[in-house]
Amino acid sequence: MDKSSELNERVTASAVNAFDWLFHKDSLVQSGKTPYTVIHTGDPMSVRHYDLADREIPLADNSVLAVQKKKHAVPLVLVPPLGVTTETFDLMPNRSLVRYMAARGFQTYLIDWGTPERRHASLSMRDYADRMMTEALDAVRAHSGCEEVSLMGWCMGGLQVLIHAGLPDTRNIRAIVTVASPIDMRGGGLIAGVSRIINTPAKFIAHYTDFQLNRFNPESFHAPGWVTALAFKLTDPIGSITTYWDLLLNLWDREFVESHTTTSDYLNHMLAYPIGMVGDMFTKMSLHNQMAKGEFVLSADRVAQFANIQVPMYVFAGAKDVLVAPSTAEHILDVVGSSEKRFEVAPGGHMGVILGSSAQGAVWERAANWLAQRSQAPQSPAPAKSAAKVSRPRARTKTAAADAVTAATPRRRPTARKKAAV
Repeated sequence: MDKSSELNERVTASAVNAFDWLFHKDSLVQSGKTPYTVIHTGDPMSVRHYDLADREIPLADNSVLAVQKKKHAVPLVLVPPLGVTTETFDLMPNRSLVRYMAARGFQTYLIDWGTPERRHASLSMRDYADRMMTEALDAVRAHSGCEEVSLMGWCMGGLQVLIHAGLPDTRNIRAIVTVASPIDMRGGGLIAGVSRIINTPAKFIAHYTDFQLNRFNPESFHAPGWVTALAFKLTDPIGSITTYWDLLLNLWDREFVESHTTTSDYLNHMLAYPIGMVGDMFTKMSLHNQMAKGEFVLSADRVAQFANIQVPMYVFAGAKDVLVAPSTAEHILDVVGSSEKRFEVAPGGHMGVILGSSAQGAVWERAANWLAQRSQAPQSPAPAKSAAKVSRPRARTKTAAADAVTAATPRRRPTARKKAAV
């Protein structure tokens, strides 16, 4: 193909893509494409189950991954933070955490926190991390037929996982993975920096006045979704502008336009935060830095102690995360009681570490490999053997771990094409 023909094709493709971007933007959005069933419905929380019928799935590096049909015994529950949609873990068909984990053989569930309305304004951390999470995990146990579950949470979702696991009556958690979860509000990153700035005046006000946030009627306040969206965009204000320049330069590339539009749509549709949660985050996390001390007080008679967490822990942080610095996330290892714990810094910022094009290899694959080795069924006691009975050796079979490695080996497609990255 000569250069003039290629130029004509690009001009035509750019015109078509520009028209769709301006007038049919929904046709470009690729999020939320993985089929699921709702196994539990609450208010506003629900639980989804993802079960793939595909034989293979596409990956971000243009390879394909065969779907492992043999399921791991222990189900995996994905926990997103509040303020974002469920598309967080199903951003695009080739960059979908729910699809990837289901393909790796996990019974994959997702807690959907729903869309908070003004009537939900009083919902607090106790509602989310205790009551709703208990409901969700009970539903997963009933649906999967397994009493144990593994949990994986991003950002605030990881903190909710830790708080739930630290409650004195929480049982049957097999393993925990957290990604970019800020536990130390005096550490590094933008969240910790803001916390340090407001700490002194907040303590002054609390000491010399009778002002208390919890005295206000929560329904009189509302933290709309655009505030959450603005907070994410302000972490990279220049990037939020230059990304449109990138779109213009790549307007001929349909896949790039779809990726850009999908990511923008995701960022533009953040959800409201109940003011009850905002109050808990401000007073207990920011002002008193409770989590860094190894606890979270849900109420006078309900306290999560992170020393109660004795299960294997895998903690990830983003190398370029300006919201949650790696040191802020790493402190999790200092407060949990687990004897088996691991920390790793992965490429990307606060969103890129879990949603970006490199997340598949740097976080998803490593978490899946680690979880697969810890998701076998509990060993049943072997029956007593008769001394007179001679048993013949049986043929060896692949172990669950070996099976997981085989299933996790992607096949590269014959042609490779560069994809747009978050």
